[in-house]
Amino acid sequence: MDGDPAVEPRLDSFSLTFPLPYRVAFIIILAVWGWGLNLHFLHIRRIDVPSLIRYPGRSNSAQPPHHRSTYRLATFLSVTSAVSLVIFWMFSRRDPHRVIDYDWMPMTNLLVLGLLFIVPLRRLSVSHHGRGRLLATLRRVSIGGIAEAKDGKFGDILLADVLTSYARVFADLFVCLCMFLTRNGSATDRPDRDCGGGVLVPLIMAVPSTIRLRQCLIEYGRVRRSPYREATGWGGQHLANAAKYSTAFPVIALGSLLRNLSVADRAVSTGLYRAWVAACLLNSLYSFYWDVAKDWDLTLFSEAQERDSPDHPFGLRRKLLIHKLGVYYAVIAMDLILRCTWMLKLSPRLDHLTDFEGSIFMIQFLEVFRRWVWIFFRIETEWIRSTATGLGVDDILMNDFQGNKYEDEDDE
Repeated sequence: MDGDPAVEPRLDSFSLTFPLPYRVAFIIILAVWGWGLNLHFLHIRRIDVPSLIRYPGRSNSAQPPHHRSTYRLATFLSVTSAVSLVIFWMFSRRDPHRVIDYDWMPMTNLLVLGLLFIVPLRRLSVSHHGRGRLLATLRRVSIGGIAEAKDGKFGDILLADVLTSYARVFADLFVCLCMFLTRNGSATDRPDRDCGGGVLVPLIMAVPSTIRLRQCLIEYGRVRRSPYREATGWGGQHLANAAKYSTAFPVIALGSLLRNLSVADRAVSTGLYRAWVAACLLNSLYSFYWDVAKDWDLTLFSEAQERDSPDHPFGLRRKLLIHKLGVYYAVIAMDLILRCTWMLKLSPRLDHLTDFEGSIFMIQFLEVFRRWVWIFFRIETEWIRSTATGLGVDDILMNDFQGNKYEDEDDE
């Protein structure tokens, strides 16, 4: 509850204004805007994102750049959802009974958004080729598949990593559908995150991490079968990356057990709670280390000789393309903080805040924002790897290349 005495016990004031289906749509549309901004900024920085993800470039200057096409799609999706939301407000008037009765409006909006991705309008949305590429990649990635390097492996990795940040959003999408299809249920009622049983939602949340786990294992198998494994290493980094994604499963499982404990079982909750805290701590710190040291190739966690090298700023690297030094340090701090939002539950004064629908939405938004910022530096790192050594991006994904990546570079 948001502390509003005028609201029915089953609906908080935030949900009266911004029901769960519209929040899901908002976060999904935000991903499209975010990708357009990624493409636009990196294009300004002369980082060729399409070449990294093996997406065909524009054949002539008359064609709009990739980021402009993405903005066009994001604008059309945004206008569609905004019109739907305004009409919903006009009919519901924040009355709890009307909000529940008119749940078909936000659900129709979700259906329209889905159809626009599957059958887009060419002039208002993405091109036929772009839509086909997106759907093909989603199909491949959705089962944990990963393309060969020449076919866009890095794009598959980026997309699958983004999906891990949308795990809770996908779970809420399922909750919307479950509540809408359940007899006497409503998608705009107070969210029942146990809809369909206490197991389905945690399983859905675990799917994105499972996808990345399988991709890492496939990569490990490819390295082991490679005729050049003496030069590329034995693939241990792929196993370490797989282990990182596996740390998400105890967090999801223990969190689900804690939520479903009855009052009579509270006596056993202390042990589960401590195990959950330990699992969250491991997942957060391991993921933070991987972001900084592996995904961004920064030296913050390297040995003192490399970390303090006069060739580059403390804890960073020689070549920095995105921005000034302060931005890198700020992003490192932000990444750590946003990976540890679960710590709010450790505070007796703040733990209840995470039960508000508005707080849940804000945590989801912050995770999507963290991933959006992460993409800038992940792509920058891959671009530097592919241009610094004379090797193609196919050869250096996931740091398989051994040696000093920057030994042939000039200082900038």
